[in-house]
Amino acid sequence: MVMTESFAAPRAQSATPRDALQAPLFDYVLRLADSGLILAQRLGEWAGRAPILEEDIALTNVGLDLLGQARLWFAYAGEIEAGMRGTGRTEDELAFLRDGSAFRNLLLVEQPNGSYADTMARQFYFDHWHLLLLRALSSSSDPRIAAIAEKAALEATYHVERSTGWVIRLGDGTPLSRARMQAAIDSLWMYTGEMFEPDGIDSALADVGAAPALRALREPWLASVRDALDQATLALPAGTWMQGGGGRGGKQGVHTEHLGHLLAQMQFLQRAYPGAQW
Repeated sequence: MVMTESFAAPRAQSATPRDALQAPLFDYVLRLADSGLILAQRLGEWAGRAPILEEDIALTNVGLDLLGQARLWFAYAGEIEAGMRGTGRTEDELAFLRDGSAFRNLLLVEQPNGSYADTMARQFYFDHWHLLLLRALSSSSDPRIAAIAEKAALEATYHVERSTGWVIRLGDGTPLSRARMQAAIDSLWMYTGEMFEPDGIDSALADVGAAPALRALREPWLASVRDALDQATLALPAGTWMQGGGGRGGKQGVHTEHLGHLLAQMQFLQRAYPGAQW
């Protein structure tokens, strides 16, 4: 593979500003990869269980989109790691051979599927944020990030349309579907704050134009979410408190108990048969 110039360029003999960004860049890219991977795994759990065949196929396709994006981020993370340490882990090693505390995904994406309303609410919140982030990353000063984000944004555009459509359909549907959709919107609200709360890694990348200022995404996200909920005859959660980062969220490796159960299933084969190929 021919690498374009990026922050993953080989180190020079003396430290440079670009060298100093290798560690935060690695962590940042890993966060993007992990959130895509874990949400893809959650969506894969619906295979053969979705309400209708069309949804079984659609959920699988969205999951495959996210998995494909995760692979691109993992590949880049491995190259950055190789630039720092002389050797980098492969996509499979990063996905299957890390313990839960080493994962940097958002807490939102590891939450259980629950009912179909829960799954759609989780996807809805994530999709609207993900598209805003990817569009901003498409202008990243890191060419590799920009290229991956530009491709992924095309897929995320469809994801937003799809999850928003389901929230509106369920919210403006029967009394039962509306009640379940509102309950799902309310219960997952607490996990959305982490998406907009920067830490030192986010700030380091934002300072050099490699990543956007996360807080700047919050108002556009709220506007699009509020508009969709209005169409769905649903209420934006009344509480103003949203779980934030502050060194205690998924981006820092602090997870809910749900991630451990998910990884036990996802990583079993590779852990039980190390290096197995088929």
